[in-house]
Amino acid sequence: MKEIAVLSGKGGTGKTTVTAALAAAGTNMVLCDGDVDAADLHLVLHPKIRESHLFEGSWIAKINPDICTQCGICSEYCRFDAIVMNGADVWKVNPFKCEGCRLCERICPSNAISSSRSKSNEWYVSDTRYGTMVHARMGPGQENSGKLVTSVRKKAADLALMEHSSYIVIDGPPGIGCPAIASVTGTDAVLLVIEPTKTSLHDAARVVELVNGFRIPIFGLINKSDLHPGMTLQVEDFLRDRSIPLVGKIPFDEKIVEAMIAGKSIVEHDPGSRISRTFSSVWEKITGSLE
Repeated sequence: MKEIAVLSGKGGTGKTTVTAALAAAGTNMVLCDGDVDAADLHLVLHPKIRESHLFEGSWIAKINPDICTQCGICSEYCRFDAIVMNGADVWKVNPFKCEGCRLCERICPSNAISSSRSKSNEWYVSDTRYGTMVHARMGPGQENSGKLVTSVRKKAADLALMEHSSYIVIDGPPGIGCPAIASVTGTDAVLLVIEPTKTSLHDAARVVELVNGFRIPIFGLINKSDLHPGMTLQVEDFLRDRSIPLVGKIPFDEKIVEAMIAGKSIVEHDPGSRISRTFSSVWEKITGSLE
């Protein structure tokens, strides 16, 4: 079983579009949406949820006003300025500033502070027309997205073994933060999606540095390659200088937009097109290299 993570340095490069196209072009895979903060692969694959699980988030403190003696010790020791006096002269915890360290809970002399874990995050096992998919939903402003990605990936690996799947394809998050690190750790290959823009190229360089730290093979794909031919050449030079194979160039095409509106991948929306054949070639190049 091989794991392939689809990553990008910035959002909006077409990473999910590429993942959906590979799902249609490939076979015998389990899909995993690792972009838990802003998951959108489900918009194309329309999964039918068969399992739903709670993922407990970070700790949040709460003060019981009936017990609190208004001593203010908790506010004095809170390094995050999360404990403030409200208009009624009552100490309250600002949940958006609370880091869940639970120091206030331990030092409160009247035991008026308790902490509980957020329960606004869920992860799912679903059926799609391309096979099993594991994905998640995080509540607004929630933390521990890296841990949630790890949980989603672990479940995907268990299902792949149970279903005798040859591949796990991960639609990873943009950037190089905790969710991206959790998406790439231990994978067998990374497909890096780059737009021909200076911003995308700059951020792609950071992803390459991250992935190289794990010694994981990288493949490059240029999306919307015909929008700026000069920048496309710069991206090609960038990949060549770092010995990263360029497995495909996808031109901008309104049919891809039509496919997204129809809730389909471009490969199933227009299977005979040059772009669909390119995605099939990309899949064959990556999987052939891994084998």
